[in-house]
Amino acid sequence: MRWQGRRGSSNIEDRRGMSRGAAVGGGGLGLVVVALLVWALGGDPMAVLQQGGGQIGTSGDVEITEADQQAAEFVSVTLADTEEVWGNIFQNQLGGAYAPVTLVLYKQVTQSPCGSASGATGPFYCPVDKKVYLDTDFFVTLSQRMGAGGDFAAAYVVAHEVAHHVQDELGILGKVNSIRQRSGEAESNALSVRIELQADCLSGVWARNAAETFGSIEQGDIAEAMNAAARIGDDTLQREAGRRPMPDSFTHGTSEQRQRWFATGYKAGQIDACDTFGAAAL
Repeated sequence: MRWQGRRGSSNIEDRRGMSRGAAVGGGGLGLVVVALLVWALGGDPMAVLQQGGGQIGTSGDVEITEADQQAAEFVSVTLADTEEVWGNIFQNQLGGAYAPVTLVLYKQVTQSPCGSASGATGPFYCPVDKKVYLDTDFFVTLSQRMGAGGDFAAAYVVAHEVAHHVQDELGILGKVNSIRQRSGEAESNALSVRIELQADCLSGVWARNAAETFGSIEQGDIAEAMNAAARIGDDTLQREAGRRPMPDSFTHGTSEQRQRWFATGYKAGQIDACDTFGAAAL
């Protein structure tokens, strides 16, 4: 992915210098890894940390390394690309205006209206304050622990969380979350799968338009995104955790579904190709 030397976004809230270390008593790194898996499966990772006896504590200011800074610059450029692409799509395909999302960069731990953000929670979009929360150390986790390396795999992660903001702007996210709150577990999970697959599809729409607008996508980039989508499929994560895949517990979709909906969005380049709620089969 060609990103060096390109325009970055001004909608970055950098909290890395204010972040504090997370002290998890009685659990250590193993508990954080378990919490990360719970996050990937759509659960509440903070519940895992709390059950382990952990309380988020504080330590001295964290060090911002050269790798941290490069990752932050990469995120800023990727975010700027999403702003331009979604601005054009909203205007040309919907006849409306797109309000860009703010992305909060932090290191180790910070707070959001949706709860604590940490390396255990992974990146997420909070609809309460309309911000994406991202610790760039997650890119290391994505590459080294989940086997999804490469710039465009990281860009896919950013694009997916921005896609949740797009869903929020379209009124989809609030409506579906309202229904989920009144639903049983199985129905809530099924709706979550449709939300996540739609975000994957919208990520593909962004990738197609970014390729055409900026010429930034290189050979192999789409394969990196497809690999990342496969690595975080519910069935793959459950197998790697030593469990038999249980479709009723899926909250994000299978590896095949996540890849296919990303590819659908990339091929079409249009929002209307991403109607996972109208699809008879996912």
